[in-house]
Amino acid sequence: MKIYVISSLKNPEVPHLGNRLRDLGYDVMDHWWGGGPEADDCWQEYERIRGRTYKEALYDHYATHIWKYDKYHLDTSDIGVMLLPVGRSAHIELGYLMGQDKLTFVLFDGEPERYEVMYRFATDVFFNQEDLLEELSKHV
Repeated sequence: MKIYVISSLKNPEVPHLGNRLRDLGYDVMDHWWGGGPEADDCWQEYERIRGRTYKEALYDHYATHIWKYDKYHLDTSDIGVMLLPVGRSAHIELGYLMGQDKLTFVLFDGEPERYEVMYRFATDVFFNQEDLLEELSKHV
């Protein structure tokens, strides 16, 4: 089974969680993290230098390539795990997986400052890796 780890390029915990999931026997998609914490910022700066709008940049070759790459791995994953903190696009990815009726889990980085009821759409939520890993060990 394949897990897509959904998070932020700036979240240093991504590869560590990925390793723990691989130890459980999962095929883990966390390779996107290798682009580095400034990948999106560099893309935005490049497009600004070119004088392009966000919409123009969003549909150009680079963004299309990255989008197709991520979408392929979202489509071929069985489970999504969102590792907070995240940005806005992570919530879109999680919702995309939910819309396909795939198992989705949210791993909070602590008790949230502000409660959000819509996390109930996820299969389950966790506040530590051990509980998440215990649950995922049932699905290998």
